[in-house]
Amino acid sequence: MVADARAVLDTVVQRFAANPGRAAKGALHHVTEALGPTDWVTGPGDDAAVLPRARGKLLAAGEALYPPFVSRDPFGAGIGAVLANVNDIAAMGGRPLGIIDTIVASAPIARSILAGLRHASELYDVPIVGGHLTVSEAEPSLSAFIVGEVTSPLLTRNVAPGQPLLVAACLDGRLREDFPFFPSFEQRAGRMRGDVELLARLAERGCCVAAKDVSMAGTLGSLAMLLEPTGTGVVVDLDRLPRPQDVALETWLDVFPAFAFLLCAAPGRSEECIVAFEERGLVCRQVGTIDDLGTLRVRLDGHETALMHQTRRATTGLASSDSLGDSGASRGGSDGQPA
Repeated sequence: MVADARAVLDTVVQRFAANPGRAAKGALHHVTEALGPTDWVTGPGDDAAVLPRARGKLLAAGEALYPPFVSRDPFGAGIGAVLANVNDIAAMGGRPLGIIDTIVASAPIARSILAGLRHASELYDVPIVGGHLTVSEAEPSLSAFIVGEVTSPLLTRNVAPGQPLLVAACLDGRLREDFPFFPSFEQRAGRMRGDVELLARLAERGCCVAAKDVSMAGTLGSLAMLLEPTGTGVVVDLDRLPRPQDVALETWLDVFPAFAFLLCAAPGRSEECIVAFEERGLVCRQVGTIDDLGTLRVRLDGHETALMHQTRRATTGLASSDSLGDSGASRGGSDGQPA
């Protein structure tokens, strides 16, 4: 058992370093180089921009899908465009209002993309409210943008030592053979809107203060992004990580699940979050406690190893700001290959 744990940890370290989704986040340093230490609204790179208004706040986000993926599976790309945007709004503690798409593709591919968009919009009960279509024989492209609303934003700058780190996930489904994506659409149909809205309710109750959806960077890469703005650290207990029984741990850490979120609970309130997810048939466990050491570490069967130190190696390279007021900004990066 000990030898196996050490071997698995070695594999986890190697795969974390080589994860292409996490590596793609490094390109976000170009944003800081071009625009300065803030984004257009100001912020360190939350999953969506927070725009103040008279009553409450608006959220805005967008995703570009990887063109080869759009070519290979246009229907799945349409689903993925909605999924990625809805999850970004949920990770901010918001509720989605509507989606706009932009498509450049041949007529058959465009129809398949639109069918995927419609299917996902019905699953999440989020309308496609407009968009743009160019029929072309050029390499297909798909981007989608979402608007949501929020009253209690879950911001990465809220991450602080002493907060319980939770992982909530839907484990109903089957891992795709051709792509590291774990869909649960059939199993959760009719419940998906309520699943993502749960984060808004937890934020409004004050028992959850920050969140990040698990995306193409994998569980640990997404966690590094959650910790980066505040330079905090954590030891992740991999023995407690929710995962399907038929998916190996080292594989699951690289997977993009349809529903998986990292959450920082308010101290003393993690049980409220856990119960809320379990009442919906989802899995939620505490896997660590945020600390001030600035190092992302993992533990398995009593063995522990470091993955990265926040002050020595940035994940996104986005500059943080200490004076964000009520605004945050979105610069999510190259997630666009789900579904």
